[in-house]
Amino acid sequence: MSNMFEIATLIIVLSAVLILYRLVIGPFVFNRILAVNFFGTKTVVILLLVGFMYNRPGIFIDIAFVYVLINFTTVLAFLKYVESGRFDR
Repeated sequence: MSNMFEIATLIIVLSAVLILYRLVIGPFVFNRILAVNFFGTKTVVILLLVGFMYNRPGIFIDIAFVYVLINFTTVLAFLKYVESGRFDR
C-alpha cells in the first residue's frame, strides 16, 4: 500500500515539473499566477499523501487546510493587485 502512495507522489511531482514550464514561459501574468496556484494545490495533495503514508492523516489534514486557505487568499490578493495596481480598491 505504501508503494501506491509513493507512485502517486512521484506522478504529482512530475506533473509539477511540467507546470514549471507554464510558470517560466507563460505569456501572461495570469498564466503564471495559475501555475503558482497549481503548485499550491499539488503541495496540499502531497501533504495529504504523506499523512496517509505515515498513518497520521489528522495532523496533515489540518496543515493542508491551513495551506489551502493561505494559498487561496494569496492568489486572490495578487490577482486584485494585478487588476487594479492597488490593494485598497
